[in-house]
Amino acid sequence: MSDEHYDVVVVGGGIHGAGVAQAAAAAGYSVLVLEQTALASGTSSRSSKLIHGGLRYLESAQFALVRECLHERELLLKLAPELVQRRQFYIPVYRHTSRRPWQIRAGLSLYATLSGMSGSATFRTIPRQSWTELDGLRTDGLQTVFQYWDAQTDDAELTKAVMRSAVELGARLCAPAVFRSATLTNNACDIAYEDAGQTKSCRAKVVINAAGPWVNSVLENFLPHQTGLDVDLVQGAHILLNGQITHGIYYMEAPSDRRAVFVMPWKNRVLVGTTETGFHNDPAHVHALESEVQYLLETLRFYFPVYKNTTSKDVVSEFAGLRVLLAGNQLAFKRPRETVLHVDRSLAPRLLTIYGGKLTAYRATARKVMQRIERSLPERRAVADTARLPLKPA
Repeated sequence: MSDEHYDVVVVGGGIHGAGVAQAAAAAGYSVLVLEQTALASGTSSRSSKLIHGGLRYLESAQFALVRECLHERELLLKLAPELVQRRQFYIPVYRHTSRRPWQIRAGLSLYATLSGMSGSATFRTIPRQSWTELDGLRTDGLQTVFQYWDAQTDDAELTKAVMRSAVELGARLCAPAVFRSATLTNNACDIAYEDAGQTKSCRAKVVINAAGPWVNSVLENFLPHQTGLDVDLVQGAHILLNGQITHGIYYMEAPSDRRAVFVMPWKNRVLVGTTETGFHNDPAHVHALESEVQYLLETLRFYFPVYKNTTSKDVVSEFAGLRVLLAGNQLAFKRPRETVLHVDRSLAPRLLTIYGGKLTAYRATARKVMQRIERSLPERRAVADTARLPLKPA
């Protein structure tokens, strides 16, 4: 056994792995992060780039999740002003839209209430005479347009900023480093990993499995055998096109199935997403399917006639990330999105696996992780509070 000893070893360098590393280091613990390729190389760089409360989750009564995300949104606007910016969002309501104006108004009112009536809580209707200013938005059949506030971020840069904060607090990052195996002992875990072509080992009080779509694959390499949760991987695809969206982010229903699709500005181009397609292959090979590209183009053309002649040949790039959802019979769009923390034993966990999770709520998730493993860790003196640590781009 190596002389390397850590309080916490984190497997995975996405936003949740970075968040846990920061929280653990801030609490005074020694931390090692093992990332198989590079920071934010998976879903944490392939999201819809939004820091938001999740307005649509109100329909499924996920009020606690929405409140938590809205609180974290406000905090990130203060902690990372260069990485997280407030944006105007627009919801156009047409004759064919499944939700009536009164329903959306009620939802936005509840959204404002759950935000604590912060500066981002206000919403309004756009006067009819101003509809022609909304980036060429289709106006025939348009009944009303709501405008409210949420935020946008560079998800990969935010993840890297959180990990830099963790490293500054004393965490050690190994990337690329491949987790190979682990053996749970009575009060610790012996870990083997590969770093720079060499097999190394260390011991940790607790291992945090934050491997995203690879979480159950990581669990397969533990002794004694660990039983994970049954999950479905659902991919969300996005396309990037030349063009300009200048007024804000548009939140609309796809004409084919009434799912939520966003059209937004992104690095002087137009980003359209997302989809929900079952995924059953190697997560390393996820990519947007041609059917998903066509679905997103159809939505864009339907609502913005200026793009009526746009085809897949005009797509500058595409990307897809994977959501980890607990297995179920409901459509992915309707399933709960709360993060699930799964432990090897209830009293003093040696292993905790993070299933799911929202980009916006990464810090809150990390706080819950630390609370869950507190009994497994020695007493340490906290050195910082993540609610007060500024996050800056490189």
